[in-house]
Amino acid sequence: MGTGQPLLEVDGVTLRYKTPDHLVTATYRVSFKVWPGDRFVLLGPSGCGKSTLLKAVGGYMAPTEGEIRLKGRSVTEPGPDRMMVFQEFDQLLPWKTVRQNVIFALEASGRLKGREALERANLYIDKVNLTKFADSYPHTLSGGMKQRVAIARGMAMEPDILLMDEPFAALDALTRRRMQDELMMLWEETRFTVLFVTHSIPEAIKLGSRILLLSPHPGEVKAELNSAATPEAALRLESRIQQMLFSEEIEEAENV
Repeated sequence: MGTGQPLLEVDGVTLRYKTPDHLVTATYRVSFKVWPGDRFVLLGPSGCGKSTLLKAVGGYMAPTEGEIRLKGRSVTEPGPDRMMVFQEFDQLLPWKTVRQNVIFALEASGRLKGREALERANLYIDKVNLTKFADSYPHTLSGGMKQRVAIARGMAMEPDILLMDEPFAALDALTRRRMQDELMMLWEETRFTVLFVTHSIPEAIKLGSRILLLSPHPGEVKAELNSAATPEAALRLESRIQQMLFSEEIEEAENV
């Protein structure tokens, strides 16, 4: 746990949205804090509201109850201080090269222009090991490479926090593991702050410095867990998380 002022505060946040049939409660009074340099993971089963919560942190929907604060200021709309990387591979503009995609984000946001934008783009393209592909178009890239471009584009903005919504879920198993390793190496180099959503327990343990476990339907805080320092501790933590999630499923079944 960090000291001093947290970077991000999610304070008693309930999120609801309407469907054609009914009002859905996605999360219920969720609270947590993220400090600078955290790799904070939202972990839970499908339907627990973790992606909805990430969108609220991004400013794309307002809480029904509670408040989200970044650097002490209430989040009310999207902004370049929070950049999102999604699961889908079609996040890039297909008519622009890798370099042009990263530059476009910098210039469209007003962060940088001209040569400064070019230099910043080249820096982060190099950090994700895509310099050889800087002039390539998205349709020539693999899924993993496209995700690296999306990460480079987000990090080039140098946001206060990078929001990642299951960015590796659609990749094959080997590519997913390689992307996890690359993300960790990138974090070791720059120590950026990331809020990462996943439903994979091993991925949460590998990537997270802290893990917030959410219960299903609607998502409530079940536990906040620290990362595992050794492979043995990781196995124990995985078993503990599985037990907590399994007990939730048993309780639901008994109440049906």
